[in-house]
Amino acid sequence: MTGSRVELVFATNNEHKLKEVQHILGKGIKLMSLSDVGFSAEIPEDYDTLEDNALQKARFVYSKTGKNCFADDTGLEVEALNWEPGVYSARYAGETRNPKDNIKKLLANLKGVSNRRARFRTVIALILNGEEYLFEGVVWGKIIDNEIGADGFGYDPIFIPEGYNETFAQMPLSIKNKISHRGRAVEKLQEFIQNHF
Repeated sequence: MTGSRVELVFATNNEHKLKEVQHILGKGIKLMSLSDVGFSAEIPEDYDTLEDNALQKARFVYSKTGKNCFADDTGLEVEALNWEPGVYSARYAGETRNPKDNIKKLLANLKGVSNRRARFRTVIALILNGEEYLFEGVVWGKIIDNEIGADGFGYDPIFIPEGYNETFAQMPLSIKNKISHRGRAVEKLQEFIQNHF
């Protein structure tokens, strides 16, 4: 990449997500949160697919700021629960969006169920110079019965990715970023931006 650093607004104020994504994007891309650009409006999420929600969020931020930006939407999809909670992952146990309550509800719904296969899916919607692009990242794994690990966020303490013996909440960021759904989607985003600047 040549010239000045690319600046992108990430449609979030979640410090965990910002740190995770900046770590993957590296120094060539300057990431700004919503608060960094003085954006405080409530962003709508009215759709029932990750793709539509991510696009809606990115379009909303772009329309208000005029800045290149991207938004993501992530869902945990559990095979035995007909791929729920999916797009409703953050508010699975209600609009308070309490991660502990969400985990509690998920584990209650899986009580006595032997099929624990699940996947995390992230969709990123990028708006760059008025053009829209979508990137997807998926990681398969399984849901365990008890929370293990203190790092990460959301459902990380109960999800063990395929090929590993630790939950996402136990893993160092460097390993998690290499294999996670968000990591995979952000890598596609980074590759795309590098090829365009």
